[in-house]
Amino acid sequence: MTDQRIEGTATQAGGKIQSGLGALTDNPKLEIKGRLNQAKGKAQDIYGQAIDGLDRLVERAPSDLQDPARTGLDFARRKPLLTTAIVAGVGLLLAGAGRRR
Repeated sequence: MTDQRIEGTATQAGGKIQSGLGALTDNPKLEIKGRLNQAKGKAQDIYGQAIDGLDRLVERAPSDLQDPARTGLDFARRKPLLTTAIVAGVGLLLAGAGRRR
């Protein structure tokens, strides 16, 4: 289990508590902040699941490709927001290239 999954689960649980307290105390700001933390935690957990899945794929990859793949995964673990932005940018470029045909 990656750090992202652990942090995501903790953030999601904290968000549920915040949201519940906001609802009990009739504090809409606290409730909204809690819901945002829940979403943030869920996103972190999903990202961690993706990293775990890729880690399992690297273990089954040919030995000459394992080291470069592990280097890429280490980068993704250290910089999750940058990695997400890079993947989204590549996705947009590929989507745009597909439409031009």
